[in-house]
This record gives sequence, C-alpha cells and structure tokens, in this order.
Amino acid sequence: MSARIVSGGEGVDEAVAFLRRGEVVALPTETVYGLAGDAFNPLAVARIFEAKGRPLTDPLIVHLPESGWLDRVALFDSASQRAQVDQLAAAFWPGPLTLILKKHPDLPDLVTAGIQDVAVRVTAHPLFQEVLRQLNFPLSAPSANRFGKISPTSAEDVRNELGGMIPLILEGGPCEHGMESTIVAVKGGDLEILRPGPITSEQLSEYGHVAPPSEVVKTPGSLPSHYAPKKELQIIESDIMDWISASARKNPALLAFRSPMPAVIEQCTALEVLSCSGDLREAAAHFYGALRRLDQSKSDIIFAEALPEVGIGVAIMDRMRRASHGSRHASVSLHE
Repeated sequence: MSARIVSGGEGVDEAVAFLRRGEVVALPTETVYGLAGDAFNPLAVARIFEAKGRPLTDPLIVHLPESGWLDRVALFDSASQRAQVDQLAAAFWPGPLTLILKKHPDLPDLVTAGIQDVAVRVTAHPLFQEVLRQLNFPLSAPSANRFGKISPTSAEDVRNELGGMIPLILEGGPCEHGMESTIVAVKGGDLEILRPGPITSEQLSEYGHVAPPSEVVKTPGSLPSHYAPKKELQIIESDIMDWISASARKNPALLAFRSPMPAVIEQCTALEVLSCSGDLREAAAHFYGALRRLDQSKSDIIFAEALPEVGIGVAIMDRMRRASHGSRHASVSLHE
C-alpha cells in the first residue's frame, strides 16, 4: 500500500468513504496533519496506533465538528465546569485548543489509554470540518508521523513518514500554526496548561485562573522525548558563533530564530531561519518543516537557537526541548 495524496471535493468524499469502512487517513488541521480514524471503532483506533508505532499507553485527541457534540464523548463534574467549557469553546473553537474532560463511558478505552479523561478539540481547518460534517462520528487524530518523530506540516511530510502504512492523504496545504494545540485541563475553575501551544496562557487567563498542573496527567505528546529528529540536536542558549566555532563536529546545521551574521552562515552546512523579522508565530509555523529539512541535510549535528519564552515561544521551546531530549548536552551555554 502506498498513500495517495488527493485534494478537493473528490478527495473529501474519498476520505469519508475510507473512514466509514474503518480505515485511517491523514487529514490537514490548522496545527499539524493528523492521522484520523473513527473514535468509536476500536479496530480503527488500533490501526492508528499500528501505523504510527505509538504505544497503547499514549492517549489520542478526539476531534469534533462543533462543541454541541461534547456530550457524546465527555461528562462534566458540575454545571459550573460546563459553563466554563462553553465559554472556552465560544472563545477558541474552532481552533488550536484541546480540553481535558471526564471520558464518556461509551468511548472506547483504547482512545484514552485506559484513563478516565478524554482530550477533545474542534479543528478550524475547513477540509477536516467538511469530513466531519459528512460523518456521524467523531475522529481520533494524533499527528500523522511515526511515534516520537517530527510532526508533519505538509501532505508530503506525511507521505515521507507513513506513505507505506495508510491509503490516503487529504491535501490541505501548509498548516497555519505548525505547532500542536494547547492542552488544558478544566478543574474546579482553574485552567491547567498541560501542553503549551498556539493558545497562550495570557489568552486563557481571561476565562479562568491559569494554574500549574495539580498532578501528573497523561496527555497526548507529553513524553520527555518527542518530536525528535534522527540527528543529535543541541539547544544553544549563548553566542551561536562561539559554539559553532568550538564544536568538534564537522558539518553543523543551524536552526536560527532570525537571520544570523554572515560569519555564522559560512560555518554551517545547512541553515534554516524561522523568522527573518523575529515573529514568534511565523517561527512556530515554520518550526517542524525547518527541523525536518535540517534532519535530511548532510550535516552531522543540529544546533538550535533558543527563542524568547513569551507567548507561543513557550510552546516552541517546549517542542525544541523534547526534540533534544536524550541528546548529549542537549542544552548548552558557554556561561554555565
């Protein structure tokens, strides 16, 4: 089996036909491409885990066409919690916000890795929305890549990752945000950010007290090592030129926030600039694609410039640290 990339209305119809038969297909979202299957069909959900090589202990996000479907997959602890969720849904759905709620008993345990919470969101991508409107069931859809590897932000990325494992990829263009959704648990009036993303703590603070997690919660994409390239990645939190010059490795690649000095460029086998203007949202949209290209380059090691941890910069650095987890001296500074 080799995945075909399809587009337009015929592509939507074909994707819907596969999903109704219990198959899995790749669909575009505004964050990253997702590998989708019927959330109420355990065999379809098992195919998602199989195609990704994902451990059955890692839960999946359930995608809904609109917030009115929440009662099909989730329960609420109180009327006040429901009211707060409705406020969040009105403010951020459709969009890159995932909420952790109590799991509905009808939802297969495989979706939530056996825990009693479920992650739900409503994507803003029009093609994913159109697929959901033609179905009568929600979709489980983690990122469409091999487990722990770089998330895909284009249809071609998906084919490179899973081309031999799935039948169909729905072409939806490059992803707007390029960064997985913000995951938030709604607990007792508090909003606990379990995974940072495009929706920032500053935005969420208008709808409740933003608090650190009160306990360790198993959520999608929460393992220490995740979103990882094959090459070693080191985060540079001091002068880039000093580290490239001092590196014993040949052929360094650089993932830069802004355009570096010519002297730095001359030392690099490969270079990717996330945002020439220093725009963090642009950097987020380009992050995974740039990291993937550097991983495919002829370089021996990837140096990544640390970004300001404000707004969506918090999410970018979260993914960068997970991508570097396990690399020797994953984060380095000449001043340490």
